[in-house]
Amino acid sequence: QLQLVESGGGLVRPGGSLRLSCAASGGTLDYYDIGWFRQAPGKEREGLSCISRSGGSTNYADSVKGRFTISRDNAKNTVYLQMDSLKPEDTAVYYCAARLTIFPSMCVMASGTYNYWGQGTQVTVSS
Repeated sequence: QLQLVESGGGLVRPGGSLRLSCAASGGTLDYYDIGWFRQAPGKEREGLSCISRSGGSTNYADSVKGRFTISRDNAKNTVYLQMDSLKPEDTAVYYCAARLTIFPSMCVMASGTYNYWGQGTQVTVSS
């Protein structure tokens, strides 16, 4: 069974950067879209970005567009989320998730369609 492990979270000052990693084991990510989500205390889970299984298509939520960049390295079975210009409102637990798909070049950020989830990594943006 596919397992996902996020890493790279931590404490960063406003305006700073972090790169989150999502490493997969127990299977290859070649057949999965990958999405990044976050959940802040008292708020609903929010879809941030997704990348198609081919890597050829990406989508971003308006809240992170232009600041976050998703990428994948299928050879390393890993997906990344580069987060720049971080704001205090980006503080949350960040999760990656995998969605098995037959379509190589499209992805969606509907959390209910994702089959496998990581345990999450905390990102705190504070001065």
